[in-house]
Amino acid sequence: MPKKESNPLPVIENRKARHDYAIGETLECGIVLTGSEIKVVREGKVSLTEGFCRVTELPPTLTLHQVNIGEYRPAGALGHKPVRSRTLLAHKGEITRFARRMTKGMTIVPLKMYFKGPWAKVLIGIGTGKKAHDKRESMKLKDAKREMQRAMSRRV
Repeated sequence: MPKKESNPLPVIENRKARHDYAIGETLECGIVLTGSEIKVVREGKVSLTEGFCRVTELPPTLTLHQVNIGEYRPAGALGHKPVRSRTLLAHKGEITRFARRMTKGMTIVPLKMYFKGPWAKVLIGIGTGKKAHDKRESMKLKDAKREMQRAMSRRV
């Protein structure tokens, strides 16, 4: 009997970003991490909630700010800073396209951090801030979907 392969690597999601922002276009980027940082990410001790990205067109670069990657205890004093700016890796054309899509009132937020093979990836998206009434409307839709699923599961 073959064993089921389980994925021990975590998927860290920023659920608050989907609540606070209407996400438009998304982009998958690599991230530059140190050795102790990647070990902590594999443990899943990351907070994307406060994070945001900055894009510069000349030279085309993406940087991730305010993402908290916990301390790696065995590294001691040689470890990394939990909150620092980190470089994101993407093609020049993708970065410039993202920079040109940005208008006033938009921000780039990290949505998800996960592993693809041995590489850590970050999914970022262009978000427009939701107003309070928009948030209430999306919560009503989510509750209605949940009730429909409950009714369908009872029926079957």
